[in-house]
Amino acid sequence: MRLMLDIWAGHCKTCNASASICCHAGLKHCRQGYAARACGGDRVRECGGVAALVGLLAPGGSAAVLEWTAMALCNLCCDNNQNRDSVRECGGIAALVELLVPGGSAAVHKWAAGALHNLCSDNAQNRDSVRECGGAAALVRLLAPGASAAVQDRAAAALMSLTSESGQSREAVRACGGVAALQRVLACASSAAAHDWAAAALRNLGHA
Repeated sequence: MRLMLDIWAGHCKTCNASASICCHAGLKHCRQGYAARACGGDRVRECGGVAALVGLLAPGGSAAVLEWTAMALCNLCCDNNQNRDSVRECGGIAALVELLVPGGSAAVHKWAAGALHNLCSDNAQNRDSVRECGGAAALVRLLAPGASAAVQDRAAAALMSLTSESGQSREAVRACGGVAALQRVLACASSAAAHDWAAAALRNLGHA
């Protein structure tokens, strides 16, 4: 684990994308390997891994590095509220929302939206932070016609989490055209998962 963090630090200094991708791949498999014992994500956080990953989300990074970094954060925030808090405290939410720019990499969009979905799950502070960073509008844009099924799937899932038990977030999604966008996913998306997440998000939006 410490070796992975040393490689991350080296990447930040040398911009060696290959080294970064390799260490992210290792982190991904490390996280999955520890999942049964529910300790891998804690160990990564305790070694400074969350801050190291967030540091790699700086503008100008290669699409490959951004994709693997967002994927690692997505994994770390799955069923781990301490890691969700840590990502927010390190500025990771704003950095992930900034990755959802129009015309960006579909793979980066997919994993950044997936990370935001996990960050918003069971975490009211993170839902507020995503909304305040403009995340509602950014996620709704990912539902535009022509977006890949995988991107629409993750974006709809993130909108479902964002609007869970949060009246302010529901209002923000409604204000940026989220209801119509989600209804369009229900009518046109080829992915069953995207349909399910869109329906769940619309269910949340039906509340005040």
